[in-house]
Amino acid sequence: MTKPHSRKWIGTIIFVAILVSGIAYMLLLFQKDELPAGIASGNGRVEAVEVDITTKYGGRLAKVLSKEGDVVERNQALAYMDTKELDAQLRQAEAEVRRAQQERRVALAVITQHKSELSLARKDMERAKGLYENDNISLERLERDETAVETAKATLAAAQAKLSNTEAAIEAAIANAELIKTQRDDSILRAPIKGSVLYRLAEPGEVLAAGGKVLTMFDPTDIYMTLFLPTHQAARVAVGADARVVLDGIEEIAIPAKVSFVAPRAQFTPKEVETRTEREKLMFRIKVQLDDIFLKKHAALAKTGIPGVAYIRLEENAEWPASITAAESPQ
Repeated sequence: MTKPHSRKWIGTIIFVAILVSGIAYMLLLFQKDELPAGIASGNGRVEAVEVDITTKYGGRLAKVLSKEGDVVERNQALAYMDTKELDAQLRQAEAEVRRAQQERRVALAVITQHKSELSLARKDMERAKGLYENDNISLERLERDETAVETAKATLAAAQAKLSNTEAAIEAAIANAELIKTQRDDSILRAPIKGSVLYRLAEPGEVLAAGGKVLTMFDPTDIYMTLFLPTHQAARVAVGADARVVLDGIEEIAIPAKVSFVAPRAQFTPKEVETRTEREKLMFRIKVQLDDIFLKKHAALAKTGIPGVAYIRLEENAEWPASITAAESPQ
């Protein structure tokens, strides 16, 4: 039978063992989270600049050629708007151009005719002057020929003015046709950048207003992470400083990055970033740009919304944590 004092010693030993284990575990966690001097870190999510593919004019969506996840080239056609009405307007505008051009040809022929009439009237007037000087015709006849010349001049001027109006009508008709062609070209929604389709927001048959969103895409080589650092660390961050990003679930890869932006003034940390205590602190917003060459080689990492941790060198020669150094090899 175990004596009471023996049971007391056993309980004490167990308590001490548990206490020592707990302290060792806490120290292990502390050492694991502790960063080398000259290194700062912060939580964030992978983000990218999103580009909306929108309609310039209202109308019915005819075709959508891309779906979410598709990789598309710059200027690639992604969707088509219905252009039946524009096609009819274009045919009408082109017919107006042809009509105005025909009127111009008629106006030119009329001018040629009136020029001939003016030339003949002038010759008659010159002959009449000679005959009048020799008293072979009356003054009335001479004045009639002079009037005929003035009439021919006025008729020619009117024809030339009509030609100018016709040429202006041609220019207006051509401009209208070009405007309709531009509107028809704008009905083809093209990719402004080379990238991936993130969202498909509309389907064929839907009637969209001007500026209606059809697709949203992003450039998978232009990805960044935003984090927040306290004043004593942010003051030492330089634009262009080296950084590394480790994403949740793929801690074995440290993505190279550079600091591309440091906020000029402090702000309260957004509530979704840290705990309530951290949100009450004034922090500086830092943006790190993930290396595009690395992302091209590892396209699977180019996803937005993935949380992770960004590590930043506050000093040029600062050593990375051992976990970062070990994860830098798969480049």
